[in-house]
Amino acid sequence: MPSTDSTVALPDHRFDARDGLQAVLWDMDGTIVDTEPYWIRAEEDLVHGYGCEWTHQDAMKLVGNALTDSAAIIRDAIVAGGGPALEPRHIIDTLSAEVMARVREEVPWRPGARELLEQLSSSGVPCALVTMSEGPLATLVVDALPPGTMRFKVTGDMVARGKPDPEPYLQGLDRMEQIVPGLDPRRVVAIEDSVPGVASAAASGATTIAVPHFIELPPPSNWTEWETLAGRTAADLDELVRSRCAGTSA
Repeated sequence: MPSTDSTVALPDHRFDARDGLQAVLWDMDGTIVDTEPYWIRAEEDLVHGYGCEWTHQDAMKLVGNALTDSAAIIRDAIVAGGGPALEPRHIIDTLSAEVMARVREEVPWRPGARELLEQLSSSGVPCALVTMSEGPLATLVVDALPPGTMRFKVTGDMVARGKPDPEPYLQGLDRMEQIVPGLDPRRVVAIEDSVPGVASAAASGATTIAVPHFIELPPPSNWTEWETLAGRTAADLDELVRSRCAGTSA
């Protein structure tokens, strides 16, 4: 059954939306699904196809970026190697098509992510996706989850400014407020894996958790770092929110 963005009534649960965890906003690539290797392979295939150089270090610079920014970097690399100045839209479509083909073959879930999503859903805590991937790829991943797991999606083609700008998460918070009246950004957890993603989420005011994957993050400042989501529960998120709110009010 395809997922929808419609709003439905929340079931009863022990998390009081007035006092504690209200919602969770999720990054996708590298956080819910381990698609970064798919993106890296697609980048290599594209750039190498024009006889140009593309290293692992080049690929790491794109992790978490808006696709338009990544496309510009790839275009410049191809031009520098003597190739054509491809249109950014062509680059994005080419990369996305290859990644989607691989996701259709296998959805590479990150440790603990699916389990935590399912627990949040069963507990009545609304979740939503905030990703720089575009709608078609995001829909593939969401549709691989139980229906209703994600209440809506904010994708890279829905924002004017991508991560690290806070716009994607601010849009996510605005839409979540339609589901949870009186939403407090401090009581919304954002889960990310990259430097641009963590910067975007933290700047929106959400309580931000970084779960590094492909790249090392700087020491936490206005976010919390977890090594993995494996074994993490909705109660852990609730405790983090309550601790932040208690510290702020103090």
